[in-house]
Amino acid sequence: MKKLKRSARLVEMTHYLLSRPHQLVPLTVFADRYDSAKSSISEDLAIIKEVFEGEGIGELHTLAGAAGGVKYVPKTGQREARQIVERICRMLEQPDRLLPGGYLYMSDILGQPTIMNDVGKMFASFFSDRPIDVVMTVETKGIPLAYATAAHLHLPVVIVRRDPKVTEGSSVSINYVSGSNKRIHTMTLARRALKEKSNVLIVDDFMHAGGTVRGMMDLLQEFGATVQGVGVLVEAGGVESDELLVNDYVSLAKLTRVDPKTRDIHVEPGNFLEQLKYFL
Repeated sequence: MKKLKRSARLVEMTHYLLSRPHQLVPLTVFADRYDSAKSSISEDLAIIKEVFEGEGIGELHTLAGAAGGVKYVPKTGQREARQIVERICRMLEQPDRLLPGGYLYMSDILGQPTIMNDVGKMFASFFSDRPIDVVMTVETKGIPLAYATAAHLHLPVVIVRRDPKVTEGSSVSINYVSGSNKRIHTMTLARRALKEKSNVLIVDDFMHAGGTVRGMMDLLQEFGATVQGVGVLVEAGGVESDELLVNDYVSLAKLTRVDPKTRDIHVEPGNFLEQLKYFL
């Protein structure tokens, strides 16, 4: 790359780091890329670090030594997180989202890259200090959320299937009880999809009593894996504590009331914002 003015170099370096979250970038990469001294690169990174942390964009972690470098860790501040959560709540309260049986239509939200990117960054921010190897979800609606979260953590995605796929080789299957309808369902995971004793972050789009999440947790036991966290976009309200099959989780929104007659839907912030206070 040709030698750039410092202002242009700062812009390019910022873009480079933002597109590579949780990746350690040696200072020599920047020095060679911009034909600049490491001392100049270090000064540039100090400026970027100050802006990132001052504006709540994220953190820059610097590792000293021959094998060191700089790593960008995405972060979502309290104010930004509240704005995102409130926006999602307002969208979910639209009366035309109500489907027969009291279900809520969410596919359009899950299909919007901007919203999923924001939510993925929030989950990545919250769980960034935990040792995580993969992000897991169950097909199909949780897939966009899982990929968005994994992108901000620089991790692979593992998808639990409802039925085994011949193209995935041998698999492990378990039966689990759905928390919403109390029916017995099956979920399966290919042996090659997950290494033994992996650390896993589970994400899902909706949780009633936690039957599906509990099923994934039980499935992970077959791989000797450890669940490092659970994040859900929306949880159902009105579930008694003794009915919950999962206790340790974070949710962005909580569906507290649905009236099929008046089509009145009430959604409030989940426990994410409250837990983020203590996390920050």
